[in-house]
Amino acid sequence: MSRRFDVTQAEIRELVFDECARVVDTGNLLVIPTDTVYGIAADAFSASAVAALLAAKGRGRDMPPPVLVPRAETVFGLVDGVDETVLALTAKFWPGPLTIIANAQPSLDWDLGDTHGTVAVRMPDDESALALLSRTGPLAVSSANISGQPAARTADEAQEMLGDDVDIYVDGGVRESGMSSTIVDLSGDVPRILRRGPISAEDLRVIVPELIDLDG
Repeated sequence: MSRRFDVTQAEIRELVFDECARVVDTGNLLVIPTDTVYGIAADAFSASAVAALLAAKGRGRDMPPPVLVPRAETVFGLVDGVDETVLALTAKFWPGPLTIIANAQPSLDWDLGDTHGTVAVRMPDDESALALLSRTGPLAVSSANISGQPAARTADEAQEMLGDDVDIYVDGGVRESGMSSTIVDLSGDVPRILRRGPISAEDLRVIVPELIDLDG
């Protein structure tokens, strides 16, 4: 049976995050608040945990989850050939609602699905998410919903959709934005916006003038 903890209660926060880290370490799933929407989270380096995440959402391997990181510097361990564009985007928009797709470090021992050698990375601007990530390291995190349904803005909405497939629901209150992150793909020859979100194409083009918008 799933458990639920309210981390708006400061006196239990640290204990909750410690228990969440233990759950991740055993290959089980969490639902956590982020700065955009609620996310379903798994150990990024556990193939079985990532597979369970995709199954809970009703997704296949063709839709691999992004990876959330606790600090911008983590990108060096996950992305192959970090360049000035990646560094400029992370300096400007992280922590925040920008997901960057880039070529993954080939030495990484993980299986996020059919990534074709890429990884989608983001550092969320949320105190609870960052506190948890600092304990667990990178987590595979996708929006907490059944595929095709709206992303959950509350722990209640997430629990209604995902039920007992998730071990712990971390309740951090309503996510006011309710908008998933902007996704920029830097893995090919031409930078592309794959999904519009809180960060506009105009703001991104200040750093990446050649950016094209495929979500128009």
